[in-house]
Amino acid sequence: MSEGRVTIHTDGACSGNPGPGGWGAILQWGDHVKELKGGEPHTTNNRMELLAAINALEALKRPCEADLHTDSQYLRNGIMTWINGWKRNGWRTADKKPVKNGDLWQELLTATAPHQIKWEWVRGHSGHPENERVDALACAAALKFANQNRSGE
Repeated sequence: MSEGRVTIHTDGACSGNPGPGGWGAILQWGDHVKELKGGEPHTTNNRMELLAAINALEALKRPCEADLHTDSQYLRNGIMTWINGWKRNGWRTADKKPVKNGDLWQELLTATAPHQIKWEWVRGHSGHPENERVDALACAAALKFANQNRSGE
């Protein structure tokens, strides 16, 4: 997208940890805004943070430059610092244990490959409008699964 950078905001939420979870993402490019959300009936907050980024990046129609904003230090540190060591060690930590959420970290690597991404950390629940919106999307998705669990659907 030579017309400019895509701005992405992501968040994950979980009602209990583990429990029903949801993720939300906003993609902004010029005047275009796209909101995404989804979730799972039994998951963790960290998995939802990862899925938010994966789904946002997979929604991009062609390789581009993007600024991805997250309030998750786990996501940002993982992709910027830890992931190369995990990959080098066969998806094992320094103490030889399997990387938690290794399946999603590998999906995230695949999703990032065509793009040039600048990873930005945003303090959560601090009034940042887009972060508050993706939090609302993630919480709504988690609530849907929580309600399904209660009603037995």
